[in-house]
Amino acid sequence: MTRGVLAGVDIGGTTTQVVLCDPDLGVLDRVGVPTPASDGGAAMVGAALDAVRLLLGRTPARLLGVGVGAAGVVDAREGRVLVASDSFRGWAGFAVTAAFEEALGVPAFLDNDVNAFLRGEATAGSVAGEPDVLGMTLGTGVGGALWLGGVLYAGPHGAAGEIGHIPGFGDLPCTCGGRGHLETLASGRAIADRYAERTGRSRTSGEVAEAARSGDGDALAVYDAAGAAVARALLVTAGLLDVTTVVVGGGVSRSWALLEHSIRAALAAEPPVSGHPVRVLPAGLGADAVAIGAAARARAELGPLVGRVAEIRQG
Repeated sequence: MTRGVLAGVDIGGTTTQVVLCDPDLGVLDRVGVPTPASDGGAAMVGAALDAVRLLLGRTPARLLGVGVGAAGVVDAREGRVLVASDSFRGWAGFAVTAAFEEALGVPAFLDNDVNAFLRGEATAGSVAGEPDVLGMTLGTGVGGALWLGGVLYAGPHGAAGEIGHIPGFGDLPCTCGGRGHLETLASGRAIADRYAERTGRSRTSGEVAEAARSGDGDALAVYDAAGAAVARALLVTAGLLDVTTVVVGGGVSRSWALLEHSIRAALAAEPPVSGHPVRVLPAGLGADAVAIGAAARARAELGPLVGRVAEIRQG
């Protein structure tokens, strides 16, 4: 009996998360390992490959393909990272899929991590089956992606859904070089910076969240401003694209209770012109979302092969 599996890899700045999935995207096993981001692309892919091999050793199976979600701007067709933040050494320009294919002898496919996140949630997560969805990740930065008509929409230049860099949110400098972008209010970095400006105290975004839960007025004000800014960006999306379903993930979304009230209040105050309310859902796949989405990309690309192996297994 042949057991076919797909590997999904999420290469983040701190941790690389790897899952093995069956053809229905059920997670069979998972492991997280540190990402050697300062050691270069070869080391980062090497750590991911070691994790894949570890899982295959624990779950003997035929590996059908690998999907990879990676931070930064990627060329999905060429399987290469185009632009990466300065926290990744030797990552921009790295041929990711070629390295995986050479090492494992199976097809590999690359996506931007936010695209993979949305694909995972729209395929097997909290918005599974929804035809039109905006995906948003609130982490160190703010990322976005669009799922339209049941498929990922990248746009003619690969930048569709980049909601974190919509301007009109004040005049604070953004990490991308622009000013007044959503990311300056709603990212983890921004939450820490805005709190420091109000109080003169340096705290991580997690520490600001703890302070808010304890009733710290300045921390609560920072989260209220972040939530109101997110809602405004969602209303812009609803007005332009008539997309009224949103899934939110990322580290900041773990403090959903601190954001939810201001998001829902702002959405209620200015509903979309369509009259259909914006639904905002927290991600359902947790830390697995990007990796499962990457595996889903591999499944979609390999379609007939995955189906044949599933038939053999059932037989």
